[in-house]
Amino acid sequence: MMVLRLFLKAPYYLYCIWKCGKKKEYSLEESYACVKKVTKAANRAGRVGIEAYGLENIPKENGFIFFPNHQGLFDVLVFLDSCPVPFSFVIKKEACNIILLKQVVAALKAIPIDREDLKQSLQVINQMTEEVKKGRNFLIFAEGTRSRRGNELLPFKGGTFKSAVKARCPIVPCALIDSFKPFDEKSIAPVKVKLIYLKPIRYEEYGGLKTNEIAEMVKGRIEAAIKTYESGGKM
Repeated sequence: MMVLRLFLKAPYYLYCIWKCGKKKEYSLEESYACVKKVTKAANRAGRVGIEAYGLENIPKENGFIFFPNHQGLFDVLVFLDSCPVPFSFVIKKEACNIILLKQVVAALKAIPIDREDLKQSLQVINQMTEEVKKGRNFLIFAEGTRSRRGNELLPFKGGTFKSAVKARCPIVPCALIDSFKPFDEKSIAPVKVKLIYLKPIRYEEYGGLKTNEIAEMVKGRIEAAIKTYESGGKM
């Protein structure tokens, strides 16, 4: 649906994002604005509505990391549509060759990760740490792979939190709800995807914990937020 309804504009959008990734004169803010514009157009074309809650919880100062649950390839598009501040993300290397996603990776300076290569994974963690210290914002999926269980979560991997600990930066738990539906369900019916930005966890709160304990804390807060939403509670 997204491709068909944007058939005439798709080449132009692709060129714009490609240009942001290739031309050094484009700042991250300019590249992000371009990618955000295209994302919103694609979501409208696909009849996917994004409902974002807790935008006030996004830290005012740059240099933080989003830690959401992982439901599918559409997850990053939810953030690009709703998040008002630029961020980059860590993406599995297998997804880096997907058309359009490949250009977005270049434009936003995303970092590919090889989940089968421990040494390379550690290099990614260290690279992200240094980038966050410089004031860049990142998104990483602590589950490591999409859950394939709808709104249920897989265990969070403690190693993904090493960057936050080393950078001493705010951790922003995020709850994705129904983000698996746009790409995983065989339907072109309109769909709503929800994203809840939870209150950031400051270093003072998690600095004394082990990474696996941080992982459990973040996972618990996301699960509680999803449960509250599904029970009709206030966000």
